[in-house]
Amino acid sequence: MPWNVKDTMSLRQEFVCLAIQHSLPFSELCRRFNISRQTGYKWLERHRAEGDDGLADRSRRPHHSPCASPDQAVQAVLALRREHGWGGRKIARRLLDLGMTGVPAAATITEILRRHGMIHPHASAQRQHWQRFEHAYPNSLWQMDFKGDFATLETGRCSPLTVLDDHSRFNIVLAACSRTTTEVVRTELERAFRCYGLPVRINTDNGAPPGAPSAPRQLTELAVWLIRLGIRVSYSRPYHPQTNGKDERFHRTLKAEVLERHAFTTHAHVQRELERWRQVYNTERPHEALDMATPLTRYRPSERAMPERLLEPEYSPDDEVLRVNASGVVRFRDRVLRLSVALKGLRVAVRPKPDTDGVYEFWYAHHRVARLDLKTTKP
Repeated sequence: MPWNVKDTMSLRQEFVCLAIQHSLPFSELCRRFNISRQTGYKWLERHRAEGDDGLADRSRRPHHSPCASPDQAVQAVLALRREHGWGGRKIARRLLDLGMTGVPAAATITEILRRHGMIHPHASAQRQHWQRFEHAYPNSLWQMDFKGDFATLETGRCSPLTVLDDHSRFNIVLAACSRTTTEVVRTELERAFRCYGLPVRINTDNGAPPGAPSAPRQLTELAVWLIRLGIRVSYSRPYHPQTNGKDERFHRTLKAEVLERHAFTTHAHVQRELERWRQVYNTERPHEALDMATPLTRYRPSERAMPERLLEPEYSPDDEVLRVNASGVVRFRDRVLRLSVALKGLRVAVRPKPDTDGVYEFWYAHHRVARLDLKTTKP
């Protein structure tokens, strides 16, 4: 029965002294101190055996815990946490994949991590569960972006280029780049295309080099190259990074498990750590959005191989075909329309928009590059 004042130790000493004096019947004394007779006898017995020290609170922890996790399992859990920073579900799945028997439940692993001070008190409260749209097949969509740059000790700032398959979350490209130019991105993509084949579509943000920040939706040199390869190009909505949400989430994981764990000396050092972690991410790290499978188990290369040379797009006999001049401009029905300098010297097709009089669409290969309404545009 609980004592009803703050100084519990003093009350117990007082109770024992009065009980020894036999000044009140024992039952009455226990009633006045708001405890049971059983509790009163317990304190008397402890005082006789140990003196005042026996009145202190004792641990209620059991002497034996037959259901406790084996020390080997606890050490394996802590080792994976230190190496990768994973949570309970990922650690449980990885231990099962490694063939360990008697793996604790994910909730038990979380408690082990909390007990050993490996979970921040606010971490659980901050977790959010998201339901994201997912393409049905690998290579239906690749998401591409640069991770924010950071300094190295000897070779300047580094900007990792990342490309992620939407369906499987398989990491296609993870490259430590010193520059964010068209040549750099094209080199990395060409290497990926030769290894994994061509995707149906690539989505990027509106930043250079895939996008044109000063002229949103205008094709860039990199975008034209992708279109000539037969790849559809799309862009995220301005100020809506969630359009490339899986790659953005990948960046968070990359930052937590790699970038914040190292002080990098050179770009080569960064690349070594990225390659080491990429192997873990694709083949070992369980992914909650994949029902704890690894990305590699959901991915397969594209059947569309990288062509050896680029072909000019072919248009329908019904199309009106124009050639873009050196300034990225075409003339149509006495109107001047600026398309993109990246299209200079290339042919575009003009098609009337169905069921809309006076409206024409301009296409480069399969990509619509502009729309012209003759009723609202003056010659």
